[in-house]
Amino acid sequence: MEKLAQVKLREAGQTILFSYQEEEKAPAAAAAEPARSRIKIGDYCIVEADRGNDYGHVVSCALNIADKTQEEPIRKIIRQASANDLKQIDENKIKAKEASSSCQNKIREHKLNMKLIDCEYSFDRGKIIFYFTAESRIDFRELVKDLAKIFKARIELRQIGVRDEARLSGGFGVCGRQLCCASFLKDFEPVMIKMAKEQGLPLNPPKISGLCGRLMCCLSYEYATYTELSKGLPREGEHVNIDAETGKVVSVNKLKRCCMVQFEDGRQVKKEYK
Repeated sequence: MEKLAQVKLREAGQTILFSYQEEEKAPAAAAAEPARSRIKIGDYCIVEADRGNDYGHVVSCALNIADKTQEEPIRKIIRQASANDLKQIDENKIKAKEASSSCQNKIREHKLNMKLIDCEYSFDRGKIIFYFTAESRIDFRELVKDLAKIFKARIELRQIGVRDEARLSGGFGVCGRQLCCASFLKDFEPVMIKMAKEQGLPLNPPKISGLCGRLMCCLSYEYATYTELSKGLPREGEHVNIDAETGKVVSVNKLKRCCMVQFEDGRQVKKEYK
C-alpha cells in the first residue's frame, strides 16, 4: 500500500512529502519470511532529489494519499538508510566543515558582506548548499564560480533569515531547554505581540524574545487556549457589579476564570465565572 511520509531533508533542509510502499502481509506469510523493518519516525532514509539522491529523516509517516496537500509531484523514498549510507552521511558532514572553511576564505577574498552560517552536502555529493545571512542583496556569482571549480559539484548559496540562523546554530532558550526550532518545529508560524498580551506576559522585549531576536515561537503554543478561556471575562480596569455594588477589576486569572474586584472602600472580592 502506498503511503506518505514527511521527511526533513539533510539537517537543515525543507520538510517535504515523499511516498513509500508499506508492505501488508498475511500472518502466515509474515511468519515464513524474515521481518523487514518498517519506516518509522526518526529513521534516516535515502530519497529522490531533483538531481540524484539525497537523504533526510522521517518526522511523520503512515499518512494516506488522500491527506496530500501539496500540488507538485511527489518523489519517492528509495530505501531506509543502511549502515553504509549512515557512514557516508557522517563523512559528508566532515567534508562540509572543510567546504565551509574554503568558502569562508573565498568570501573574504571577494570582500562580500555576508555571514556564512552552515554548509551541507547532498547524499551523493553532487550538490553543496551554503547557508548565509546578509543585510542586503549579495552578488555572489563570482564566488559560485570559484567554489564550483574547487569542489567540482553544483553550488547553491541560500540566504536565510535570523530565525533560520538560530535553528541551524542551535542553543538553549530561557526555559533551559533546547531551542524549539532546532529540535522539533517543522515550520515557523507567525508570532504576534498580541499573543503575549493575551497571556498576561510582561511586554519587555528581552523577556519575550528568543536567541534570534524575534518573538519566541512558544508564545503561540497556548494562545488559542487563553483566547478561549478569556471569553466572557472582564478586562483589568473595567467595572463590574457584585451584589448590587460596583467595583473595579484589578486582576484577571484566565486559567481559573476569575477576577479580583476592588470597591471604593478598598475591599477586594473574588468573582468567579463558569
